[in-house]
Amino acid sequence: MPSDAPPSRRSRTEDGSASLEFIVAGLVLLVPIVYLVVVLFQIQSAVLAAEGGARQAARLFVDAADVDSATDHASVAVEFALADQGIDPAAADVSITCDDGGPDECLDPGDLVTVVVRLDVSLPLAPHVLGLDELVTVPIEASAVNAVSEFHVGER
Repeated sequence: MPSDAPPSRRSRTEDGSASLEFIVAGLVLLVPIVYLVVVLFQIQSAVLAAEGGARQAARLFVDAADVDSATDHASVAVEFALADQGIDPAAADVSITCDDGGPDECLDPGDLVTVVVRLDVSLPLAPHVLGLDELVTVPIEASAVNAVSEFHVGER
């Protein structure tokens, strides 16, 4: 083949813009996918913390000897579960209710104790300007119900 042959029509129209297209398309597709994965991991972490904290708090509450120590044990369980997932325990709202309504008779045999843990997960990279970081939150709520044993012996 002669070396002075003119270049083909195909090689003149495609001058190597594929790498630029790959970089731009990769960034346009990759950045939102990475952000979505980070958000889902953060939400899942909060769900696991709230659910585990509520379950353990209900278990510890019904096993305590009196209501004061039961409340303390439940608070420690929720704080530990949240801290284990890297969530500030002050961000959670914990409520403990009993089926008979009175907190003093909460540990009577057969009573149902419900622990509810609520928290808001802020989305990452939300700007602090105009309070937008507080507006773009995902509410998480987990509850657990446990019954006081019929053989429970506590202070009367």
